[in-house]
Amino acid sequence: MSINLKNKKELVEKYGKNAQDTGNVDVQVAMLTQKISELTEHLKSNAKDFQAKRGLLMMVGKRKRMLAYIKERDLNRYRDLVKKLKLRG
Repeated sequence: MSINLKNKKELVEKYGKNAQDTGNVDVQVAMLTQKISELTEHLKSNAKDFQAKRGLLMMVGKRKRMLAYIKERDLNRYRDLVKKLKLRG
């Protein structure tokens, strides 16, 4: 269920300012999005895994709060991130 090191480095390089910028909110949202998609695939085949479902809902909520933070600070950055991650529409 966790992101492997290779995928994590790729996400940090793509969405961060430099290779060690793991604390950037954009990077954190990208990592959460990756985890959410992996967990969604898991739940498709394991529908009764209620702990995984709870974890998924918690991650979605956390991502929503982070996106709201970005939107409040910089609307253009928010729009770019949503477009890159293909989150809306």
